[in-house]
Amino acid sequence: MTFIICYPVLVILFDTTLKTTTVMYDLLIIGGGPAGTSAGVYASRKQLKTLFVTEDWGGQSTVSTDIQNWIGSPSISGSDLADSFKTHLETYAGDVVTIASGKRVVKLEKTEEGYEATLSDESVHQAKAVLICAGSKRRQLEVAGAEEFEHKGLTYCASCDGPIFAGQDVAVIGGGNAGFESAAQLLAYAKSVTLLQYRDAYKADPVTVEKVLAHENMTGILNAETARVEGESFVNGLVYKDKISGEEVKLSVSGVFVEIGMIPNTDFAAHLVDLDDYKRVKIDPWTQQTSAKNIWAAGDCTNIKYHQNNIAAGDAVRALEDIYVTLKTK
Repeated sequence: MTFIICYPVLVILFDTTLKTTTVMYDLLIIGGGPAGTSAGVYASRKQLKTLFVTEDWGGQSTVSTDIQNWIGSPSISGSDLADSFKTHLETYAGDVVTIASGKRVVKLEKTEEGYEATLSDESVHQAKAVLICAGSKRRQLEVAGAEEFEHKGLTYCASCDGPIFAGQDVAVIGGGNAGFESAAQLLAYAKSVTLLQYRDAYKADPVTVEKVLAHENMTGILNAETARVEGESFVNGLVYKDKISGEEVKLSVSGVFVEIGMIPNTDFAAHLVDLDDYKRVKIDPWTQQTSAKNIWAAGDCTNIKYHQNNIAAGDAVRALEDIYVTLKTK
């Protein structure tokens, strides 16, 4: 008697023009920070055939030497956090999640069956759904000493690095909501906080401004143009120019926290999804869905009110739950 064994076959299309392999994935996840990694783990557990694309692991927190607000780790460095993200996803990925590390999405287009992504290595991939977790990058302070003293007293993350400056005098540059939120966090441990605003009025919500400035250890200064950051091996001062008098004033501080805005990494999707005035992806907070069919977004690239590692991770999990239901109940 003769037996014929038939094995399931995965249909793969070879495009000789692009020199790439086209597989229809269930999901494309863009970004390897806390949002993207959390989404990747959940995609694996839910058996969604996924392409996970990240240029770097860890997100913005990789620059921090001591992160104290990541749930489950009383203290962890940014580099260790990034390594843990990578290890966690690789452990769960199996043959469900394909990891494209060291690459980024440079082009995203709508197709009849879903979406087509072109990566930085010129490879082209297709997916039924997309989760954008591309994050944001901090707008850098471009004055003398800023680059020299970054990670040596100058930082872009109060929630990450604030506790390091317990009992010390610090300054916050930026008078928007992010600046005042950072100042409020710092007041929990710093000896004093001085906030510098370039304009003649604060941009933060009036209620927030009033509440934070009412603190006895808090000072706000308007019309303050940051001139330079000073120090030796570590920051010991911040010089600003009074835009009214023209006088230069030095603040004796050991910490400088910069909150002058974020630049979301959303250019590749700007023609597909609605963005707000800051180029953040607009989402439905109930589901994380964007304005485009079968595109979700989570983390710092979205227009949510607060941005932190734990929030990004939670939002991505919510997105994955909704993605799974959407794809599997059609």
